Amino acid sequence: MNRGFAGSGTYIEKGHRLAGRQVFPLYSGEMTASCATRTFPRCHESPFSSWSFVGILLVVQVLLLPTSSDACDDPPRFQSMKLKGASQATYNPGDKIEYECRPGYMRIVPLLTTTAVCQADNTWAPLQEACTRKPCPQLGDPLNGRVNGTFLFGSQAHFVCNEGFQLVGPEILHCDLAGNSVAWDNEPPYCEKILCKPPRQIPNGKYTNSHKDTFEYNEVVIYSCNPSSGPDEYSLVGESELICSGFDTWSSDPPECKVVKCPYPALENGKFVSGFGKKFYYRATVVLQCYSGYYLKGNDTIVCGADNMWEPKVPECIKESISPSTKLPTSSHSVSVPTSTQPTISSVSGVKPTTAPPVSRLPDHPSTSEPPSEVLGGWIIAVIVIFSLIFITLLCCGFAFLIRKKKREREGSASYSTYQNKSTTPEQTH
Repeated sequence: MNRGFAGSGTYIEKGHRLAGRQVFPLYSGEMTASCATRTFPRCHESPFSSWSFVGILLVVQVLLLPTSSDACDDPPRFQSMKLKGASQATYNPGDKIEYECRPGYMRIVPLLTTTAVCQADNTWAPLQEACTRKPCPQLGDPLNGRVNGTFLFGSQAHFVCNEGFQLVGPEILHCDLAGNSVAWDNEPPYCEKILCKPPRQIPNGKYTNSHKDTFEYNEVVIYSCNPSSGPDEYSLVGESELICSGFDTWSSDPPECKVVKCPYPALENGKFVSGFGKKFYYRATVVLQCYSGYYLKGNDTIVCGADNMWEPKVPECIKESISPSTKLPTSSHSVSVPTSTQPTISSVSGVKPTTAPPVSRLPDHPSTSEPPSEVLGGWIIAVIVIFSLIFITLLCCGFAFLIRKKKREREGSASYSTYQNKSTTPEQTH
């Protein structure tokens, strides 16, 4: 048996081959030698690689499909029409569909086509609304009223009454479905004349037309009080006139007839301006005023209210207080105060104060000092008078000067004439 050496002490018999990358010839025969086998890491196939490849193929197939189909879209929808029968899954060119009116609608006259065809370009042939709303029964205006709105399916009718009448029944009717037809959802209302029952009688009073059983809309009743049997008269407290403003509805509650008497509004240190009297009944009005040296705290006008009290309450007259700055300074010397409006103080010793004592103005008292505006006005008047006198004097002087000038001219003219006469006399003697 022939053997060969393959390296690293490995003998290989002839006719056998080891895993390796190269065959070497030996001394006799052929032998296959191989290096020591090395182990390398194996690459495991990802489970996602095959699926990714399949997905890519599907996407490519979808993209390669034709973009247009050979069928029409779903049938068009209309407000007044619906598809007759069941809808198909697909509609091929040449297929026809039929429409019918929806409930509450009817065919338009002249009749329009209700058939649509799937065309060769996979679109539906144009189709118009072929139905219109059904009308509800015609409603007439109620007596003493009117109705507004339309009478078609889905609309409303509004009822209104004339002044002096009120609506009895529903104000609005709706035109709704009634089986295969349409009808109003309620009975039409009517207008009834507004009447009021007699108003309530009041103690110690009465109202006009009290003999009537009913009062019409806007009719007026007037309340008044009966004469009082006592020393004080009755006062009408509340609204004297009531108006029938609605069905059995008056404009306000009836008034009251009762004695309302307020106490005498005594005002200490004050007096009445208006509203003089010994008794003060409901709504009596008094105007008050305080004496000089007092000011009014509260309202000067008061009214006798329904609760026998003055509204607002009777005011007070408060004595005016003089601030310390208004007091004249005291001195051990005798001081005389002149009676002039400008308070000056003179001392027996001859010493005069540099300034007059301040005097504050009290409420409702005239100021003792002359206002600056009055002083300024006096100076202006004086200046105007002086300038007027100067102007008149200058005018008179000018006039006198003109008179003297004319007089001198006349005298000069006369003397010249005399001289001329004297000069001509000797010649005439010769």
